[in-house]
Amino acid sequence: MNDLFLTEEQIMLRDMVRDFAANEVAPVAEELDRDSRFPEEIVTKMVDLGLMGIPIPEQYGGAGMDHVAYATAVYEMGKVCASTAITIAAHTSLGTTPILLVGNEEQKKKYLPPLASGETIGAFGLTEPEAGSDAGATKTTAVLHGNEWVINGGKIFTTNAGVAGILTITAVVIEDGEQKGIGAFIIETDNPGLRIGPAEKKMGWKASDTRQLFFEDLRIAKDNLLGSPKEGFKTFLKTLTGGRISVGALSVGTAEGAYEAALKYSHEREAFGKQIHKFQSVGFKLANMATDIEAAKLLVYQAAKRYDRGENTIKEAAMAKLFASETAVRTTTEAIQVFGGYGYIKDYPVERYFRDAKVLTIGEGTSEVQRLVILREILKSIDKGTSAA
Repeated sequence: MNDLFLTEEQIMLRDMVRDFAANEVAPVAEELDRDSRFPEEIVTKMVDLGLMGIPIPEQYGGAGMDHVAYATAVYEMGKVCASTAITIAAHTSLGTTPILLVGNEEQKKKYLPPLASGETIGAFGLTEPEAGSDAGATKTTAVLHGNEWVINGGKIFTTNAGVAGILTITAVVIEDGEQKGIGAFIIETDNPGLRIGPAEKKMGWKASDTRQLFFEDLRIAKDNLLGSPKEGFKTFLKTLTGGRISVGALSVGTAEGAYEAALKYSHEREAFGKQIHKFQSVGFKLANMATDIEAAKLLVYQAAKRYDRGENTIKEAAMAKLFASETAVRTTTEAIQVFGGYGYIKDYPVERYFRDAKVLTIGEGTSEVQRLVILREILKSIDKGTSAA
């Protein structure tokens, strides 16, 4: 983020994360990707720096900073290693935020401190084989038996699942044979009714942990329901709104990392007796990359600011995520073009940025879903007689 938008405290955080990313993460990013290895040692160091609870209130063990600061941290990490950045984002925005948003005080005091400190990693189970973009088609069920919920079903594409100590998941709530809506539940991963699948073999984000979850007569206390069953669907929609801001920030970081590599290479590489950035065909690519990245930053910043003010941020978060993720795909593609044949070789970083970028247009709601969300919101504003922009 530009210094113009950051407070002194946020700049200090940004500089700390930037230095950490450059000195601790960058040297091993290629190795982590090559070996598909979760960066346990890096996460341990991030825990020590307090990076796993940036926007969590101090009373629950977090840093008590805002989402502008949090987005800045994810953005800085994303410039170096998307896998490490998404580990932070999935833990904070998805694993921890639902408890902060709708948990009662007892749940917050029990679960937030270990999550905010990073002592425990969090994950969020939403997507199912038949409930991706249509999250309301959830098949997982939670049936109330006395003072326990019995959960059956499963989730896919759950980031951090294999390293998490606490899961937040969604399930159809059934009481006395009646469906009460989609609820959100807290599950500790040492529960014997939980089975966690092997790590997925992915095209990108290879050093992040992504797995399936299976619930087989999993029993949890009645008190592990987050909020009301009627509010469960709204809970994960609110969760996704904040998550889209963090994915937007990660997208900007991914794009900027690829752009900076391409810019540097365009000064080093010569063709026909001159540096390749002096050719208009390459120079215009760099100009377009820089412009798109700056616009994406502004959208992410606007969404984070509105979120921090407690305003309705559904449209702004969707716009930020949509534009930033598609910017990441365009920028990484063009970065490879600047590198030419070398861009297709694993010895050069843009190949990794390219693979890491594509999932940004899919996770946290596809680009198509973001456009539907934006359309719905601007049509609402027209119906209310207010500005659509």
